[in-house]
Amino acid sequence: MNKTVPSTSTLNSLYAVGFLARASYALARTPVLALFAAALGAGPEAIGFAVAISTVTGIFFKMPAGVLSDVIGKTRTLFIGLAVFALVPLAYLLVSNYVGLVVVRFLHGFATAVYGPVVMAVVVSVAGNRRAEMLSWFSSITIVGNLIGAPLGGFLLTQLSGDGKPQLIHFHIIYGVVAALGMASLLVATWALRGQWEAPLPKDQRTLKAVLQQFRSGVQEILLNRRVLLTSNMEGIQNLSVGALEAFMPIYAVQVCGFSAFQAGMLWGIQILVTVFSKPYMGRISDRLGRKPLLFWGMFACAIPFALIPWFQNYGVLLVLAAVFGVGEAIVTSSAAALVADFCSESNLGSAMGTFGTIFDVGHATGPVLAGFLISWSGGEDFRLSFALISVILVLAALAFRIGVREKPLSG
Repeated sequence: MNKTVPSTSTLNSLYAVGFLARASYALARTPVLALFAAALGAGPEAIGFAVAISTVTGIFFKMPAGVLSDVIGKTRTLFIGLAVFALVPLAYLLVSNYVGLVVVRFLHGFATAVYGPVVMAVVVSVAGNRRAEMLSWFSSITIVGNLIGAPLGGFLLTQLSGDGKPQLIHFHIIYGVVAALGMASLLVATWALRGQWEAPLPKDQRTLKAVLQQFRSGVQEILLNRRVLLTSNMEGIQNLSVGALEAFMPIYAVQVCGFSAFQAGMLWGIQILVTVFSKPYMGRISDRLGRKPLLFWGMFACAIPFALIPWFQNYGVLLVLAAVFGVGEAIVTSSAAALVADFCSESNLGSAMGTFGTIFDVGHATGPVLAGFLISWSGGEDFRLSFALISVILVLAALAFRIGVREKPLSG
C-alpha cells in the first residue's frame, strides 16, 4: 500500500479547501433546503426525505470511496469529491419541482461521500497519539464553513424574498452561490496540491480480487468488532438527532414560532459555532483522560436540549438549547472517530473510515425521515413527541455503549 504522508503544508491547504467545500454544502442544506422543499409543496415526510436523500448517497458510497482512496491514492480520490462539490450544484438551477430537487440532492451527496472518508484517513494517518485533537481541529476549521453557510442561506433568502413568500428564482440565486463556493474549493485544491499525486498501488494489488479483499477487510474490521460497532453507533445515533434538527428546526422556527428564515439559520449557526470552539478542547481531553466517559455523557448533552426545543417559542431560550446541543455534539464527535481509529489497523484506515462514515450517515439520513414520519403521524403540528422519542434513542444508545465497550483501545 502507498504510504505517502501529506506534509503540514498540505494539511493546511486542506483546511482552506474544506472550509470552502463545507460552506458550499451548508448553504445548500440548512435552512434553505427544507424551505425550498416546502415551497415546492412538500409535506413533513417529503421534507424529511429531501433533507435525508443526500446522506443516503453516503450510506452506499462512503465505503467504496474509502477503498478507492486506498487503491488509487487519497489525492486523486479527493479531487473526485471536490469535482462534485463544484459541478453538481449547477443542476439546482434547473429544479422546478420536488422530484427534481430529490434527484439533485442525491447526486450532491456524492461530494461528501467521496471527500469525507479520505480527509478523515489523512488526518488520522499523521496524528499519532493526538488523533482526537487533530481530528477535532480539522473538523472545527472546516465546520466554520457550516457556521457561515447556514446563516448566509437564511439571510439571502430573507433579503431576496423580503416580506413575501420565497419564489423559485430566489432559491436558484442561492444555489448559484453554492456552485461558486464549490468551484472555489476545487480551484484552491488544484493550486495547492499540484504535483502531490501519490503513486497507485502495484499492479498486482489493483486487481478486482485484491480490491474486493481490501474492501472486505475494511468492512470486517468495523462490523465484526463489537467495540468498533458500538462506538460507530454512538456517532450514528447522534447524527440521527442532528439530521432531525437540521430538517425540522427551521420548519419549527419559521412555521410554528413565526421567526424569519435568517433567525432560523442563526439557530443552526449558534449550534455550529459552539461545536467549533468546543471540539478541539474536547479532543484534547479525550486524548489525555480517555474517550469512553466523554462519549457516554456527551449523548445526554445532546438528548436533553433536543427534547426540550419544541417546548419553547422564546428565541433566547431556543438559542441556549441549540448551544447546549452544540456542546454535546462536540463531545461525541471529538471522541468517536478517534476511538474507532484506536481499534483499527493502519493499513485499513481508508476503508475503515469509509465504513465508519457509512454508519453515521445511516443515522443522519434516518433522522429527518423518522422525525418527519413521527410529526406527520401525530397530526403534522406536534414536534414534541417526535423529538422526545429520538432523545430516548440517544439515551438507549449511550447505555448500550457503556455496557458493551469495556476493553481498553488497542494501541494504534
